Amino acid sequence: MAKRDCYEVLSVTRSATEVEITKAYRKLAMQHHPDRNVGDAEAEVRFKEVTEAYEILRDPQKRAVYDRHGHAGLSGAAGGGAPSDLGDLIGDLFGSFFGGGGGGGRRQRGGPRAGRDIQAILDIDLVEAATGVKKTQAVPREEFCGTCNGTGAKPGTKPVTCKRCGGQGAVLLNQGFISVQQTCRACEGRGVVITDPCASCRGHGRVESRRTLEVEIPAGVDTGNRIRYAGEGDAGDPGAPRGDLEFVIRVREHKFFHRDGHNLVCQWPVSISQAALGGPIEITTLTGQKVVHDLPRGTQTHEVIRVFGHGMPNPRGGRKGDLLVQVVVETPTNLTPEQEELLRKLAETTKTSVAGPRKGFFGKLKDLLGGEGNPTPDEK
Repeated sequence: MAKRDCYEVLSVTRSATEVEITKAYRKLAMQHHPDRNVGDAEAEVRFKEVTEAYEILRDPQKRAVYDRHGHAGLSGAAGGGAPSDLGDLIGDLFGSFFGGGGGGGRRQRGGPRAGRDIQAILDIDLVEAATGVKKTQAVPREEFCGTCNGTGAKPGTKPVTCKRCGGQGAVLLNQGFISVQQTCRACEGRGVVITDPCASCRGHGRVESRRTLEVEIPAGVDTGNRIRYAGEGDAGDPGAPRGDLEFVIRVREHKFFHRDGHNLVCQWPVSISQAALGGPIEITTLTGQKVVHDLPRGTQTHEVIRVFGHGMPNPRGGRKGDLLVQVVVETPTNLTPEQEELLRKLAETTKTSVAGPRKGFFGKLKDLLGGEGNPTPDEK
């Protein structure tokens, strides 16, 4: 199929300026981009056609050849060869029209850069998570260098325009019919380079310091929750805003209480008589509050009772979680003779087989020897 005229594809005249060609290309590329026309094969073909036309007309040399000889004159040369810097092509794919600016499709990237966001871990215990707490936290961050006032250049000198990108902060790479804008590696997107760096910051323009903040942690937070402070991150270039500071909450495990969403789970010991007969038991909550709960008669070990409203608060509002108490029936180990006799009578009434009275060491030794031999100390 014969290729359409490039000027016709972009809907511009043959006398169109580079700015007019770029403007037309951006409009059509946005309109026919595959991401905006998923599954539309015709839009994909149109997008490739628009990109090819722009690739030819944006380059003065290619445009001159095309004006004289048409597509035939560019056969095998339209692609312009592979770019020398393919390592970072994915960095700014289609940057020439998505959010771009400046003549010839080159985006203006030079200028002050905002500071980086920083992140810090903030450890609290489960009680603090339940009640809320204020924590004083020191965080390392970057501040302007006082020697060079953040420029990175030695006092008395100034940064110079980057020769590689001409101060744009980005370079335009060509691959086939696609133009890709990439951050300039020579100046890291700043548009300027420092030839005589400041001795204090080594040309970075910033030095590390520590910032102490009082962090207010609301009740009910959990591990992974984040608290963000705008403008408390690293300093940017002079004239640019600071980054943000984000605290990531990490709640330490509790020895007795465990969290399950907004509920708390614990085990609580009760005696055999309490479990069998039921009645009030006093439970201590995570925050130290004493709560009386009526234990049902005949409670079995590992049964769970729910104490409403004594779990974790909801940081977004709403009702608190509950306290889930797993009952553990304790078996007595040091019975008095009277207690043992009472239990034996209970076993008789329920026709439960139980072991006889415990024998001492010498009694067991006598049984082992068949009841013969020298009398034991108990028999003397």
